[in-house]
Amino acid sequence: MLLTKASEYAMLSLMLISRQNGPEDVDTLSKRLNISRSFLAKVLQGLAREGILKSYKGAKGGFVLNLKPEEISLRKVIETAEKKPLTIFECAQHRALCPSSKGDFCMIWPFLNKFQSKIDAFIDEMTLKDIL
Repeated sequence: MLLTKASEYAMLSLMLISRQNGPEDVDTLSKRLNISRSFLAKVLQGLAREGILKSYKGAKGGFVLNLKPEEISLRKVIETAEKKPLTIFECAQHRALCPSSKGDFCMIWPFLNKFQSKIDAFIDEMTLKDIL
């Protein structure tokens, strides 16, 4: 899986938000990160829907962490931002998902599955606290 700008923006935003004492608004974040306000708003709304962020409306509104940094796994952040599971190839976790006609006979599937397992273990252990 290629990580897109959505994952990058999610992680950068969470890092900035975690350093604030109060809500951080989308306009300020988008200016500080020099990124599209509308795209960032969608990313942050997704993080809020998943309970990673809490949003406040109004003049002094914005986003704050809804969890402690050590409770926010990077897997959850990435999968929320990307809107799909974190896999290196479609079939990496299950042979049945192999899009080719090879299916059970795919010679590289054991490697892909082992590679996916190592990525899963690493990303499951990594939290926002670790990248702060």
